[in-house]
Amino acid sequence: MSIRLLRVVGCPEWVINHSLAVRKKALELSRELPVDMKLVEEGAILHDIGRCRTSGVEHAVEGARILEGFGYPPEVVRIVERHVGAGIPPDEAKALGLPPGDYMPRTLEEKIVAHADNLINGSDEVDIDFVIKKWSDRLGANHPSIERLKRLHEELLGHL
Repeated sequence: MSIRLLRVVGCPEWVINHSLAVRKKALELSRELPVDMKLVEEGAILHDIGRCRTSGVEHAVEGARILEGFGYPPEVVRIVERHVGAGIPPDEAKALGLPPGDYMPRTLEEKIVAHADNLINGSDEVDIDFVIKKWSDRLGANHPSIERLKRLHEELLGHL
């Protein structure tokens, strides 16, 4: 149903291909962890559903709205809402023009989907060094999201 929903709401094929790659990576990251694999899979497939309406950072909030409208459970909605980067704390969310809130992944499932998304560029898997360089080039080497990225990577994979 999840892939079909991406098509129903008008996600481009590149979003669907990216989401399938994120699903594969998220399931791989989950292999040895005590998580709800169905939740991880569904969250990974739907994480970018908001890209049918916007390509900016607000796609996560928009995706959460879409899923709420379709009656998805809060656990899936939160994965979508909190998947951007390694999370967005309230102060950064405000600066980005997002609705007030804390967009930090809290559950293991939320963290896995967020980080699987980080490790997929388009439909290709990339390593953490690629992601750090990409973010540093785009946001600046001292942006706080880079330290969050490293901590999330360490938490899930135990090495840099």
